[in-house]
Amino acid sequence: MLQDIQPYLACPHCAQGLTPDGRALRCPTGHSFDIAKQGYVSLLAGDAHTGTGDTAEMVAARSDFLAAGHYRPIAAALADAAAGALADAAPDGLVADLGAGTGHYLAHVLDALPGRSGAALDISKYALRRAARAHPRIGAVVCDAWRPLPLLDGTADLVLNVFAPRNGPEIRRVLRPGGTLLLVSPTPRHLRELVGALGLLSVDEEKQRRIDEKLGPHLTPVGRQEVEFGLRLSAADVRTVVGMGPSAWHTDQERLAARLAALPDPVEVTASVTVAAYRR
Repeated sequence: MLQDIQPYLACPHCAQGLTPDGRALRCPTGHSFDIAKQGYVSLLAGDAHTGTGDTAEMVAARSDFLAAGHYRPIAAALADAAAGALADAAPDGLVADLGAGTGHYLAHVLDALPGRSGAALDISKYALRRAARAHPRIGAVVCDAWRPLPLLDGTADLVLNVFAPRNGPEIRRVLRPGGTLLLVSPTPRHLRELVGALGLLSVDEEKQRRIDEKLGPHLTPVGRQEVEFGLRLSAADVRTVVGMGPSAWHTDQERLAARLAALPDPVEVTASVTVAAYRR
């Protein structure tokens, strides 16, 4: 609910706190932001564009795939890591998910942290319509990950970043001293059986090193684990997993359909990610 995260939110124009004003949030200088009937609020600056956000079709594909439980081991590993990271912290406070999408992973983490509120941050209003309903303690906020995040300084005990853009300086700013970033990224083995067969975007062998280099000036790495498991996907599942990710922007649909028809049904696929922890 937005009321749970409102004390942590900041105006995107002047960075001051926001207070409720009917069906809107308002800052002391008079900037006002209407709360959508679907339960989210847009805190985008006036000149921001949402063209890079996931489309309604991509969001629907992701929702279907995650609801089927295919990535349940990833959600479980993330929830365990979150509980461990905050084991010695006060039981309340904020968990912010940068690039939260439908709120699937944030909801799992909040189930493991019963005293905390969650801010689902994403640029796609289609995703946040679902995130606003994903858990009773989630508040959904439209924002741009590459601009100043609409959170007050040092307000988050934990930031999640799952298959999403990461803004090191802003993540550091919104984390409290000693706070943790949990970052989930694909390894080069992720969905490897589909990458070559379908002409999908591949994962750079140096991806984790580049992530560490970009975050290094802002956060200290404190732990890492790999989560790898097998999936048995139907042809419909394969179409869904392609449609929910970045390859949806870059794949010729006619060529993809022909290549999908050539795959066995079902097909055995590897899921492989790194769950890395960084601390401010």
